[in-house]
Amino acid sequence: MKKFNIAAILLLTLLSTASYAKEQKNGENYGHTLNLGLGLGYYGYVGHSLPVLHVDYEFDVAKSFTLAPFIGYYSYSENYYWGNPHYPYKNYSYRETVIPLGVKATYYFDRILGASPKWDFYLAGSLGFAIVNRSWDNDYYGDKSVSGGATPLYIDLHIGTEYHISRKAGLFLDLSTGVSTVGVGIHL
Repeated sequence: MKKFNIAAILLLTLLSTASYAKEQKNGENYGHTLNLGLGLGYYGYVGHSLPVLHVDYEFDVAKSFTLAPFIGYYSYSENYYWGNPHYPYKNYSYRETVIPLGVKATYYFDRILGASPKWDFYLAGSLGFAIVNRSWDNDYYGDKSVSGGATPLYIDLHIGTEYHISRKAGLFLDLSTGVSTVGVGIHL
């Protein structure tokens, strides 16, 4: 009887492993993916959209769930006309560069939606912090505070899809509350 139980357990393990391997082959393995994105971010304090670069690397954590460390980059500059009786009135430039770092948690809805292996559909949330660097012209002596500028806390909500061109590459569209990107997913 013991031998039968052991054989049954081994058979079930083999079948579930084969089933999981088949799911991975059919596009259900989301981890080990490098996502390279270019997009637009809208930040209210800037007043217009900015080009943004985004890179993340996904790891499988549970069925249909991944975590992805990420890094982003955006930068912009503004000119201000400023002066006072001691300093000449002229245009002074200001630059802000922001590098968000953190983790993106993603849940894939392919099973629930019955999606083809060519497509992935997901909801995600990003949490992290932003390295912010601000600089002004050397001869600017006015107020250097920035109201409503980038904050150290970085939070973003996402909805997206990826179309698999092949087993190793896909094209994605990620729409979010801050930074929306299009890009390439490289499945390693």
